[in-house]
Amino acid sequence: MATATIRVEIVSAEQEIWSGEGTMVFAPGEMGELGIAPRHTPLLTRLKPGDLRVQQENGEQQFFFISGGLLEVLPHVVTVLSDTAIRAADLDQAAAEQAQQRAEQAVQDKTSAMDYAQAKAELVNAMAQLRAIEKLRKLKSG
Repeated sequence: MATATIRVEIVSAEQEIWSGEGTMVFAPGEMGELGIAPRHTPLLTRLKPGDLRVQQENGEQQFFFISGGLLEVLPHVVTVLSDTAIRAADLDQAAAEQAQQRAEQAVQDKTSAMDYAQAKAELVNAMAQLRAIEKLRKLKSG
């Protein structure tokens, strides 16, 4: 008996990142991690920065980092719209650590409320990238 699948489209502001079939999608919702299965009830929700996983029929998983965005769920299609979406394999730990250091410094040196808000957003994004890298590392070694 064939496993039910759902179409998954992951799109950033620049390009389509990935498109394919999955048996389950795990996404970082603002209120906690979401698990989306085929024929899920329609849903539109905001996403926070973090890792996004697509479980495939063959048991493999596709991993991505998203900087937040929107998740639209229809019974047979899941669409992720994010300003930035990166395949987990393309994440650069050194660059994420540098971005975190720059953002922490900017938070400390706040010169205006706008600069502070931007620095905090960049810090959250960098920390989420580092968590995604660490989670992927654990999954590969486990």
